[in-house]
Amino acid sequence: MDLFLLKKIIGFLIMPLSLISILLILALILFYKKPSLSFKCLLSASTLLILLSTGYVSDRVMHPIENNFVSYQSTDKPVDYIVILGCGNSSNPDLPATSQLFPCSLQRLVEALRIFKLHPEAQLITSGAAFDNNASNATNVKQAAMALGVPDEKIIVESFPKDTEEEAELIAPRVQGKNVVLVTNADHMLRAVNYFKQQGVDVIPAPASNWVKNIDSYKNWSYYLPKSHNLTQTTNAWYESIGLIVQWLKSES
Repeated sequence: MDLFLLKKIIGFLIMPLSLISILLILALILFYKKPSLSFKCLLSASTLLILLSTGYVSDRVMHPIENNFVSYQSTDKPVDYIVILGCGNSSNPDLPATSQLFPCSLQRLVEALRIFKLHPEAQLITSGAAFDNNASNATNVKQAAMALGVPDEKIIVESFPKDTEEEAELIAPRVQGKNVVLVTNADHMLRAVNYFKQQGVDVIPAPASNWVKNIDSYKNWSYYLPKSHNLTQTTNAWYESIGLIVQWLKSES
């Protein structure tokens, strides 16, 4: 089996909703033979689902992950490259390029364009493979950037990397010794910066679209109720935490 696919399958199986589903299935299987254990599985699944879906829990597991870097601010120092890491797209010629991007890709592009306005001397580098799409994520992001006013000659496309580690390996030789701004979602930034450091590139982080906007602000009663949005946020925090652990283990081996 392809190593990339294997990593995705294992990652899927240890996500919160997958673990909750496994507990619920076990509760059904054990219902007649071991009702006490079945009840414990059901109770564990329900507790996990409720807790991980509340804003209080999801914010507190996400905030330490995405709060490692401040938003990018303009400086007098020229920027050579703005690297936009890939996230996802779905090719459909009936839709404008901006609508073919997954929300995370669009969020990264918006932040990159904000920085490009501050530093028009820079070149954009878009990244990301095609997977099952007709066009790669890198190509789709380029098309969207052009639709929003960036000249074709200002964009470099890297369509081969399938994950962040491959992106760092492929892009690093091109940007070595240059002033590089790295754009990715805030929750993904720490892992991305680490991968580029491993390749000898000290990037300037430009985190996009924080999940937690202000953890200390006033919250009304609905903040503490379970919501699907919060479970998605918790899942992302869980995923990035596992990614950071794997990254550390690989660096130590």
